[in-house]
Amino acid sequence: MPKPTTANTAAIDRLARTQRRLATAGQLRAAGLPSSTAVRRCAPGGRWQRLLPGVVLIQTGKPDIWQQLLAAVLFAARGASLMSGHTAVLTGEAVLAIYGVRGARTDRADVLIRAGRQLHDRSYVRLHPTRRWPPTLRGEGIPCVRAVRAASDFAAHEPSPDRIRALLVSTVQRGRCHPDDLRAELHASHALRNPAARAVLDDLRVGIGSIAEAETRDTLLSAGIPDPLWNPVLLTPERTFLARPDAYWPEEGVALEVDSAEYHMGIAQYRATLRRRLLLEAHGVGVLSVTPTLVRDHPEELVTAVLTKLHLATTRTTRPTVILRP
Repeated sequence: MPKPTTANTAAIDRLARTQRRLATAGQLRAAGLPSSTAVRRCAPGGRWQRLLPGVVLIQTGKPDIWQQLLAAVLFAARGASLMSGHTAVLTGEAVLAIYGVRGARTDRADVLIRAGRQLHDRSYVRLHPTRRWPPTLRGEGIPCVRAVRAASDFAAHEPSPDRIRALLVSTVQRGRCHPDDLRAELHASHALRNPAARAVLDDLRVGIGSIAEAETRDTLLSAGIPDPLWNPVLLTPERTFLARPDAYWPEEGVALEVDSAEYHMGIAQYRATLRRRLLLEAHGVGVLSVTPTLVRDHPEELVTAVLTKLHLATTRTTRPTVILRP
């Protein structure tokens, strides 16, 4: 049986370096490796593994998650330009994980393919034909859609409203996409056919920026408290930046801060938080501070405190000296 030449070995090594030690059967044949040799190397006890039909892992050890995700794209791409993102590209929750969105899982690979292609799901790979081919880029060396498309594709198929809210809000919170862009993509991709996705749209509309804020809003609305402005920018009378509280009732001049320990652990962050509160109070804004744990475990205390603060604000004679940025 013929053995690969030195040139063929070099070509296979190059594939291993550039594709996370992955190669398709077609790439191996193009490098001069006989199909029978690839089959033998992928046999039990061999030095390679077959991860998916037509996709080989050029190592004996267990694949890592990025190899599994790239293998899914290679499986779906077929033909030329496997890594171009022109015929197959990763989307959904796994892409959000690549972009660092908290809570996103990587146990499933959702892959977009061109509409009309006759491919079927396999193992952990879910294929989604589309006529709206997205812009693509590389994340962890894997052809991926942008975060806004990944979030929308995730929302289209996820049954849990809580998970959709968590991941979509986290995507916006981490600055991976703008809320307006996400709302537009949700409409364009028909993700709002999923009732669970529709339930999250209102959070995005009002400017909710975190799960803690979303849960706080749920508690306030359930108690009949008027919806405040969420994450508004407050300016001084000289129109310089003052603060951006989590929630603000402009008629009463009351701000609510939902302080997560995750973002206030360091001394610098703690000092900045205290200074922001002092500046708000100095400009006549009444400030309430709560934690996400308090909101979840003692919602009635939050409601009572907010109602009291709003009522007291109506009895004072001076108005806050702040301006809302348009």
